[in-house]
Amino acid sequence: MPRSNGTPAAEPVHYQVHLSKDKKLQKIITGPLSTLPIRKNIALKLIGSIMSQQLSTKVADVIYARFLNLYAGEEPTAQQILDTPALTLRGIGLSNAKVTYVHNVAAFVIAEKLTDAKLRKMNDEEVITYLTQIKGVGRWTVEMLLMFFLGRDDIFSLDDWGLQQAMIKLYKLDRDDKKAFRDQLRRISAKWSPYRTHACRYLWAWKDNTPDK
Repeated sequence: MPRSNGTPAAEPVHYQVHLSKDKKLQKIITGPLSTLPIRKNIALKLIGSIMSQQLSTKVADVIYARFLNLYAGEEPTAQQILDTPALTLRGIGLSNAKVTYVHNVAAFVIAEKLTDAKLRKMNDEEVITYLTQIKGVGRWTVEMLLMFFLGRDDIFSLDDWGLQQAMIKLYKLDRDDKKAFRDQLRRISAKWSPYRTHACRYLWAWKDNTPDK
C-alpha cells in the first residue's frame, strides 16, 4: 500500500484532533504520521505508478530499477522515454499495454509542456481531470500521485481495495449492495475532510498490521 517515506516527524496534530471526532477511527489513530512529501519530476512518478500497477512492491521496484538502467541510472526526459522502442521497454518486464501507457504519458508531457509547477497550481479535481485524459491513467493512479507526490491532505480514494477492506472491518459495512456501500464510504469519509488523506493512511497502516478475522 502506498506510503510516504521518512521517519515520523513531530508534526502539529491538527488532523489527529479532527479525525478523532470519528470514534471508530479514533481507535486506530496511533500518533502523528510522517510528513507528506512534495516531490519533483511528477510526470516520471506517474510513469512509475503505471509500471507498478497490479505488481508487488518488490517486483515493481525491480522493474523500475531496470527502467532507470536504460538511461544509465539517471531520470530520463519525456522525449527520451518516447524515443525508447517498445521492444526495449517490453524487455524490462512491462506488458504491451503498460508500454503503450508509458509512451502515452511521455507524449502528453511533451505536447502539454507539463511541469511540476503547472500541476501544483491546480486543485485536486483539476489534476484528476487533467491527467485522466491520458489513456492508461485512471483516477486511482492520480489520487495516489496527489497524496504521495503532491502532498495533498484531502484525498479519499473510493475505489482503493485496501481502504474498502479496512472500512468494512472497522465500520462493519456490508458490500452486497454496491451502490449503498459506496454511498456509505462517501458519507463516512466526508466527515474526515479536510484531512481525508491522513485518514486513509491510518486505515492502510491498521489494515496491514491487523490480522484478518
